[in-house]
Amino acid sequence: MSDTAPEPDEAYERLHERAERVGGLETIDNLLFWDQQVMMPSGGTPGRSMQRGLISSLQHEAFVGDDVASWLDAVEDADLSAEESAVVREVRREHRRKSAVPRSLAEKRNGVISEANDAWEEARANDTYETFAPYLEELVELTREQAEHIDPDREPFDVILGEYEPYLDVEDVEAVFDDLKERLVPLIEDIRASDVALSDAFADYGPYDEEAQMALSEDALSFVGCPWDRARLDTSTHPFSYGNRYDMRITTRFHEDSIVGGLSSSLHEYGHASYEHGLDEDAFPGPLGQSRSHGIHESQSRFWENHVGRTEAFWEQFLPTVTDQFPRLSELSPREAYEASNQVFEENFTRVEADEVTYHLHVLVRFEIERALVNGTLDVADVPQVWNDKYEQYLGIRPESDTEGVLQDIHWSIGRIGSFQGYTLGTMFAAQLTNALEEEFGESVEELVAAQRFDDLREWMGENVHSNGKRYETDELVVAATGEELTAEYFLDYATEKYGELYDL
Repeated sequence: MSDTAPEPDEAYERLHERAERVGGLETIDNLLFWDQQVMMPSGGTPGRSMQRGLISSLQHEAFVGDDVASWLDAVEDADLSAEESAVVREVRREHRRKSAVPRSLAEKRNGVISEANDAWEEARANDTYETFAPYLEELVELTREQAEHIDPDREPFDVILGEYEPYLDVEDVEAVFDDLKERLVPLIEDIRASDVALSDAFADYGPYDEEAQMALSEDALSFVGCPWDRARLDTSTHPFSYGNRYDMRITTRFHEDSIVGGLSSSLHEYGHASYEHGLDEDAFPGPLGQSRSHGIHESQSRFWENHVGRTEAFWEQFLPTVTDQFPRLSELSPREAYEASNQVFEENFTRVEADEVTYHLHVLVRFEIERALVNGTLDVADVPQVWNDKYEQYLGIRPESDTEGVLQDIHWSIGRIGSFQGYTLGTMFAAQLTNALEEEFGESVEELVAAQRFDDLREWMGENVHSNGKRYETDELVVAATGEELTAEYFLDYATEKYGELYDL
């Protein structure tokens, strides 16, 4: 490196190039992860661990060098455009966080993650939490160390939350959950006390062949406009979507007793893909061509899953395709299908299959457990007991096995400790976006779905969310897209109205 400090213009270009390099490496790691979950032979873990560890090391090195620090110093007082300032802000933030964490710690954590995922798969299959617990214990400890290095003066969980929700803090999350507990719990109680029995029509016609369900999910994604030249659909133990704007790998899973879970999962993951597809092509893979946060990403999946796929209008339009795949369902009405896809279950232990209103109590359990783990107030050995107790407290049900309970999610095994609150934040934002969209169109999403105007929905999201990338901080993006700060009110009003009509409250 030259002893002469670079001029601001040159320093900015170098920062931008470095950020694009890191973004490109991330897309490689995404595809390696997809392959590990979907295609890789079971014995491939050691090689994949080496590969993903190398990618992680390259990303870490790219952001922590003295050269990056000197470039950031050079542009400190430079006259930058709004877009250039956003790029510098994001690089500076990553530089500060990654420079604080020793390379040896980052490499050790990545090595544990590669092994932990296989252990989780085995533990889940055999209902043996003790198989996964040692890996979780090590990951929690390494996560706590990571937080200590980044900011020893803050609550460790609050520091880690910043990995997934930049520019938000734990108080923002708590405020949302407090609002939800205040209004959701009474709503759930009213629903369960209702005499209305919604149709469970799909359960009466099972079982459903997985191959036919896959074809139906492909039909559903084609129906809403999935560009198959930039996406593919496969199955995995836990549904996810990874890739980049040119190549999104979507996964789902099916259950033989109903088609609702598979369809909802597929539409949910398509929402993630639509976000990546809508990112600014000219800015990719730099910060302005990358998604903003986990919660913002989740707003797109929850929008397509719930505000589109769980509407009566969707079933009115899509039911003929369903009956093409499953002729025995030809007697079903759209209303019956709509009711069957929106039941509030008395007993459901699985977050990804939960209805819209109880879903956030599933998330709350995880949020509280993760916070206690990272902050050191809960031991890994005690997690199953605490998990089951919280399910009984919040949902009135108690898992009968660890597979049904604490082992159901993939997140901890891939190192995503501290990420669950994004699902609820995203759901709140999805409802807020829906309100803003409807005000601009002067029509409801239900009416737009009935007219099959999916391109209009996608274009609106592209203009107001996707194309901004990381141009705004998280809270600023919410205001830019909707005109106000993030609030739970729109979701609570939506849920109260929708389920009040369904259950005659």
